[in-house]
Amino acid sequence: MTRNIKEKIYLLIVFAFTLIAVIPLISVISYVFLQGISAINWDFFTRLPVPFGDPGGGMGNAIVGTFIVVGLACVVGLPIGIFGGIWLALYGNNKKGFVIRYAADVLSSIPTIVIGIFAYVLIVLVMKRFSALAGGFALGIIMIPTVTRTTEEMVKMVPRTLFEAGLALGLPEWKVIMRIIFRTAWSGIFTGIMLSVARITGETAPLLFTAFNSMYWNFAVDQPTATMTVQIYNYAISPFAQWHAKAWAGSLTLMFIVLGVTLLVRKFSRRVHYG
Repeated sequence: MTRNIKEKIYLLIVFAFTLIAVIPLISVISYVFLQGISAINWDFFTRLPVPFGDPGGGMGNAIVGTFIVVGLACVVGLPIGIFGGIWLALYGNNKKGFVIRYAADVLSSIPTIVIGIFAYVLIVLVMKRFSALAGGFALGIIMIPTVTRTTEEMVKMVPRTLFEAGLALGLPEWKVIMRIIFRTAWSGIFTGIMLSVARITGETAPLLFTAFNSMYWNFAVDQPTATMTVQIYNYAISPFAQWHAKAWAGSLTLMFIVLGVTLLVRKFSRRVHYG
């Protein structure tokens, strides 16, 4: 009986602290929802921003631009992060692996605005204009440390016997890595990918130096492109209540885009598993 009572007390404590951890998330979502829902309508998703005083307007171009920039960032950051993490897990027990791990840890702690300035010097000054390509490059660099370290830890959790069994059956090493190791660790790797995507989707500072902004529709990756975070920033620092409402609406939309993409991709990612 004493053990049962202690177990219930411990479970109650665990539940209470879990609830405390969830309360801030629920509070933020609720507050943003209440502040932004009044400005959400069809025009908000389909129309361009309008000058202050004009009725209507929206963030259609910024929503499209966000998907373009994040997609370019995934093209830059995911291959480097995933293959780098696999190499570190399987072959990184040496000085080269130590240097790469250290570099990834340092890169993850660098302020993102510094990475934005780096992309500005490397791409914007060379192209002589802001562009979605520069924004995707900056966000891709931000993704690399998270994806690399997550992939490494997930691959390390795969039993070494699976790797050795594949080699013993005569499979080429690259097939063992891609068909067995990668597929087994995919669920954890995907979690790291979505964490990195969620992080870069909310970045503003690097995009001020790279993609900049645009008041028009743009689908060319070599031109200035509007993004939701920059548009929210511009609306939030303005003195107009009408634009403040749109900033809250943009924040609400951005939050649900990240949540929706995460849930959708996670559902389909479960189909990829070992065996």
